[in-house]
Amino acid sequence: MAMPALRAAFGHFRVATNLPPVFSTAFGATELVDVFEQVEEELRSERYKRIARTWLPIGAGVGAVALIGALGWWGYQSWQTSEADKASAAYQRGLEAAAAGNMDQAATAFGEAADTGSRGYKALALMQQAAVALEQNKTDDALRLFDEAAKVSRDPVISDAAALKAAYLLVDKGSLDDLKKRLEPLAEEKRPYRALAQEALATVLLLNNKPAEAREIYVLLQLGQDVPDMVRERSNAAVRLIDAGTSGAVRQIVTEAAKLPDTPVPAPAAAAPAAAQNAPAQSATAQ
Repeated sequence: MAMPALRAAFGHFRVATNLPPVFSTAFGATELVDVFEQVEEELRSERYKRIARTWLPIGAGVGAVALIGALGWWGYQSWQTSEADKASAAYQRGLEAAAAGNMDQAATAFGEAADTGSRGYKALALMQQAAVALEQNKTDDALRLFDEAAKVSRDPVISDAAALKAAYLLVDKGSLDDLKKRLEPLAEEKRPYRALAQEALATVLLLNNKPAEAREIYVLLQLGQDVPDMVRERSNAAVRLIDAGTSGAVRQIVTEAAKLPDTPVPAPAAAAPAAAQNAPAQSATAQ
């Protein structure tokens, strides 16, 4: 009799758990569910607060850094524009003074342009200062200024022009090692004044009693596709001199090659790279 009684009791319990809501309310089931939901809501709220406390400072920091970076970039761009305007005005004054023959005023104006934060104007102004120094027979100052201009500019059209002009000043008096160090990088593939640098290097070798090595370079210039006509013609003449055993006459050619063009390099605008590129060619033509 005990088992049927237990089954009846458990059966009653199972039925009781599925009672309609009116009975569940009577036994406090709704209040219990509300308590569970309230606890769960509080847990979620606490979790959200914890996440907010963890990530909001990071997000605010990232936003602040981004804002500071944007303002810094804007400020830098504004400063660059201002410096370029100052350099442009000073550079123009230097050109006008040089055209009028006032070399001291030109040197001062080009110095002002070189002292600004504009790298393009700085390199060109240094080259103009070097040209003024040559007019005043200050070869050492000109060499220093050309070297500085070559280091300042990131544009190979300008930097290689300055480096080549510096090498021209040393062709007939510099050491072979120093001139090879200066000219060999300029004579590499895809450099803007490769042919002119090769010609200068061949001339240096010839002056240092290395006619065979010089002849090899001159022959390459004879056969090159992108070699200026004047360079090709001079190379033909040099090969004939070497073959005839009269290459000593090249020293006179070298003396002329060391002379720089009188035409000033224009300001760094749209035409500046082309003008800078033509400068060494004009020097070579003057030879």
